[in-house]
Amino acid sequence: MKLLEILSGLWAVLAASLTLLAALLASGHAIIYKRDDRAAVGWVGLIWLVPVVGSLLYVMFGINRIRRKAVLLRSEISHFKTGEYPVKRDEERLIAILREEAQHLVALPRLVDTIARRNLLCDNELEVLCNGDAAYPVMLKAIDGAAVTIVLSSYIFDNDAIGKKFGKALAEAVRRGVEVRVLIDDVGARYSWPSIVKGLRQDGVRVARFAKTFIPWRIPYMNLRNHRKLLVVDGSVGFTGGMNIRHGNVLEDNPASPIQDLHFRITGPVVSHLMQTFAEDWLFSTRETLTGEKWYPDIGPAGDVAARGLTDGPDEDFEKLSWAIQGAISAAREHIRVVTPYFLPDSSLISALNVASMRGVDVEIVIPGKNNQLLVQWATNARLWRLLSKGCKIYYSPPPFDHSKLMIVDGTWVLVGSANWDPRSLRLNFEFNVECYGHEFAEKVDAIIQRKIDTSQRVSKARLDARSLPVRLRDGVARLFTPYL
Repeated sequence: MKLLEILSGLWAVLAASLTLLAALLASGHAIIYKRDDRAAVGWVGLIWLVPVVGSLLYVMFGINRIRRKAVLLRSEISHFKTGEYPVKRDEERLIAILREEAQHLVALPRLVDTIARRNLLCDNELEVLCNGDAAYPVMLKAIDGAAVTIVLSSYIFDNDAIGKKFGKALAEAVRRGVEVRVLIDDVGARYSWPSIVKGLRQDGVRVARFAKTFIPWRIPYMNLRNHRKLLVVDGSVGFTGGMNIRHGNVLEDNPASPIQDLHFRITGPVVSHLMQTFAEDWLFSTRETLTGEKWYPDIGPAGDVAARGLTDGPDEDFEKLSWAIQGAISAAREHIRVVTPYFLPDSSLISALNVASMRGVDVEIVIPGKNNQLLVQWATNARLWRLLSKGCKIYYSPPPFDHSKLMIVDGTWVLVGSANWDPRSLRLNFEFNVECYGHEFAEKVDAIIQRKIDTSQRVSKARLDARSLPVRLRDGVARLFTPYL
């Protein structure tokens, strides 16, 4: 009996020692490697307040393993160069593109020059495609017309009626002798069951999953995901934006969960930036390099938009998009318009918007009145007062849920792509956006935003203040989880 008591005591000491060691190691790692102070504090608090479980959660979700892998591949990628062509920006050409009243924005590309790894390229054209009703037929037509290469990257690629149409088109392209590469995020591939990956492989399509995870189910708040949406055909026609491949985007079919969204067809030299981004993600996932003229043909002029692809992620691209957005806000003189499905900006972005509003810039933000993620909606409601109190205008758009992502400054600078205004997009996921300079294109985007505003309901501070105490407490608690939403 005494021996059992001794062994039991030793086991308790050992368990306590291991728990303490795990907490020390996990919290030490968070303190040293977490770049965001609030994230570090949050993880350390969880690790010590919930022993064992907190350490396990940090090991599972808190460590940026992708960044560590990216470091290992960085030397290989630096030699690879992903077909980047050195094109010197023509300052006089950019000045000519900007309207007379928008010449103050000429300093903005100089800022982004120091942030991005790519040059601003002139002579591009962007066509706006509203919802899957307009986007999918054009994308499928491009795939059907491919002669040499196709690359496709998507966060979600559902195995539904739309996904099968894309799968069939890709398989037929393979049978024609086109080289096809498809990259799907490992978590996004699980939004439908069975995953479309198996069917694509059976049809001969070369497909890879980005950042495979051992967790056997999808989690909406998983970190370090590839959220980019890219399609490049024959290296010369590109598509990007916020649209995944799923039936819910085809509003004409009255899907069970309808989603509004925007995508963009791009022609001109900036398509090479889409291709470079895909090639780096593909190299990361498969170790295969995509080089040569078949992937990077010479691309002639197509329009009058100056554009540049901006990558953002938890690796060497950390916070680049956030810096570009803050630069655009600082450069604004007349108005700033933002459309985003998830609006959880950090304090620096809130301050930038507030300062712009207080110096006379008209700041308008459109967000869904009913979000598809309740925690995000509650957390958003808890922070809107900080913007409303400084004169920013906020609108709730009506259903169906609007997944569009747009930003426009002074009717000239436009930002489109995959990133939302939340920590997941701006810090934790891999995103791709395009900054654009061009008055005519900006007019088209501005008209889209105006139509959204016209059908939306303006949010007042009085309305927020009228929330009941339980609702305000609920929203406030949700706000505490903002770094992880």
